[in-house]
Formats: sequence, structure tokens, C-alpha cells
Amino acid sequence: MDSMVIGSFPNISSMITTVGNLRQGKDCTKNYYATGYYTPKASLHKRKIQKEYNFLRVQQPSLKHLYKGIEGGHTYQECNRKYVVKATPKSSFEYDPRSSDRKNILASFKNFLDAFYMFCTPYSFIGAMLNIISASLVAVEKLSDISPLFFIGVLQALVPNLFMSIYVAGINQLCDVEIDKINKPYLPLASGKISFTTGVFIVASSLILSLWLGWIIGSWPSIWALISFTVIWAAYSINVPLLRWKRNPVLSAMISFASFAITFPIGYFFHMQTFVFKRPALFTRPLIFAITFMSFYSIVFSLFKDIPDIEGDQAFGIQSFSMRLGQKRVFWICISLLEMAYGVALLMGITSSCLWSKIVTVLGHAVLASIVWYRAKTIDLRNKASIASFYILIWKLLYVEYFLIPLVR
Repeated sequence: MDSMVIGSFPNISSMITTVGNLRQGKDCTKNYYATGYYTPKASLHKRKIQKEYNFLRVQQPSLKHLYKGIEGGHTYQECNRKYVVKATPKSSFEYDPRSSDRKNILASFKNFLDAFYMFCTPYSFIGAMLNIISASLVAVEKLSDISPLFFIGVLQALVPNLFMSIYVAGINQLCDVEIDKINKPYLPLASGKISFTTGVFIVASSLILSLWLGWIIGSWPSIWALISFTVIWAAYSINVPLLRWKRNPVLSAMISFASFAITFPIGYFFHMQTFVFKRPALFTRPLIFAITFMSFYSIVFSLFKDIPDIEGDQAFGIQSFSMRLGQKRVFWICISLLEMAYGVALLMGITSSCLWSKIVTVLGHAVLASIVWYRAKTIDLRNKASIASFYILIWKLLYVEYFLIPLVR
């Protein structure tokens, strides 16, 4: 386009000079004569050049536009500057403190949930829930009893006891912080993952919620069970005169027996029997078996839990059976009690008049007894991890037992 505009004029040199002057100012005439290039020869073309100048003056805006488009000039720089200004705030590497704060909050919340999970001692928590379900199933006499009414009754028993389980686990840890720093430093209070004040708040609020929900539901067997748990586990843990029964091995065993063999099976069986099904309070064959079997198991729990804790118990003057008799002897006493419990279950199955109950009870308990004996021969009593693994195995076998107990008929 530039060659087309210049080629339309005969005097190319004057045209180039004129365009250059137009670039520097609006008054081209003054610039032209001020340069000193005016000659007599140029006067011959004065009129022609004047006409050409007038034409160019009319075309000046378009030429200026053409020149700016060719040279790039201010227009390009301005566009480039706008681009840079707009691009700078969009940088993906810019630090955002709000995003960092959100990540820290989420990480702290996740860590608290993990610590709270450990604070609730999940194996005993699950055991308590399954114990209630098992006791409720013991009250079932026929298949038609498995109805929406049954599930509502189970839920009414489970929810208050959920908070009671947190109270039971928490109050023991609150009273044993210093011992746990030696025996179980991984626990939330002993490790500092949960502060003592937070632990007190969790325990107190859980106890209040448990008793309040039990009162709202209005089942007296359930209320009796909740109050019993409150009293016996406070007596077991709190270090005040006449309490702290865990220091005495006989009283400690009585606490475990009262909780597992009496309160759970009897309290929640009668919750379903009298409050939900509106039946008379009778001791049935499955209930008697549940009480007998759990009597053995409760003593095992009371003895076995102290086997790995000799160091801390000795430092704080707790005279457990493991301290008095030795770890190995107490361990094999526990194995003997477990085998006796499975022996009672086999006897109940053999004497049952119901064929399917006889088969399931005998075979089921024979398998569980074999597992206990096989694992007992492989345990290393010098290794705390090995002892803890066997303790968890006892709980898992109890979980299975909770579903076998209602099948005894």
C-alpha cells in the first residue's frame, strides 16, 4: 500500500520529504521552507507541489494511521503494556494465605478425629454395641419378632450406650494419664494429642447425654444399666478414698464381671422383653447361657489386660494378678478360662433339642476353641506387640460369640 501511494506522485523525493515533515508536526509549510532545501529549480514546480501538498494534507490522517501501522509505534507499545498489566495478577504461583489456612484447619480437624477415635478405644466400643445387639436377639422368640418395633428398640438401647461407652473409656484414661505415659504412650491423653481439659469435657458431656437420652426414652431396664455403668466404672477409675478399685485385683475382677456378665445381658434383654415386646420378665435358656459364658470372658478380660502393664503398675503400686503371680501363669489361666467357656457352649449345644441350634453351636464353638489354643502356643510374652495382638484376638472372638449366643435354644 505504501508503494501505491508514493507511486502516484511524479516527484518522489519531495513526496518523501513531505511525509517526513507531516510526521513531525501539523504545519508542513513552515517545516518545508525552514529546512533550507528551497531552490530556484524547485520554484518551477511550486504550484504543482502546492497542489500535491494540499492533497496530502487532506490525506494526512490516513497516512498517519498507515505510518503507525507500519512502524508499530505507540499503538503496539500501548497494547503490549495493557497485556502485561492484565497478565500479572493472574499468575498461578502467587501465594494465597486463605488457602493455606483452610488446609491447616482441615489437617488439624483430621488429626483431632484420629485422636478422638483412639480415645474411644474402638475395640471395646464395638464390643459394647454388639453386646447390646446380642442381648436384644436373645429376647427374640419367633421370626415375626424381627420387625420395625424390634429395630426401634435396639436403636433406643444403642444410642444412649454409645455415649456411655465414650464415658467409660475416657474416665479410665483421665485417671491413668501418668501410668499410660509408661504403659501406653500412644494413647491421646498420654501423648498430648488431646489435652486433659478437652478430655474432661468429652467425658462429662458424654455422660450427661447418655443419662439424658436414657431418661427421655423411658426404659427402666436401660436406665438401670446406664446408672450401673456410671457408678461401677467411676469406682474402678477415680483415685479417691474407698474408690480406685483397679488397685485391688479381686475388686477389679468384680467390676468386669458386673459389667459384662450382669449389666449388659440382663439389662438389655429385659429392655427388649418388657419395654419393647411387653412380655413378662423371665430368665430364658439363651439368657442363662449368655450370663454363664460372659462370666468366664469377663474374668479373662480383667486378668489379661494387666499382663503387658507390669512396669507401670509396679511404679504406681497397683497389685494386679500379673504382678503377684507372673505374666506366664496369668496368661495360661486366661487360656484355661476361655477353653472352659467354650466347653460350656459345647455342652449347651449337645443338650439342645433343636437340631439346627445343636449343629451351629457345637461346630461354631469348636472352631473358636481351636483358634484360641493354636494362637496361645505362638505368643511371645516378652513382646508387648505379641501380647496386644492376642488381646485383640480375644475381642474379635467375642464379636463372633455375640452372634452365636442368640442361636443357643
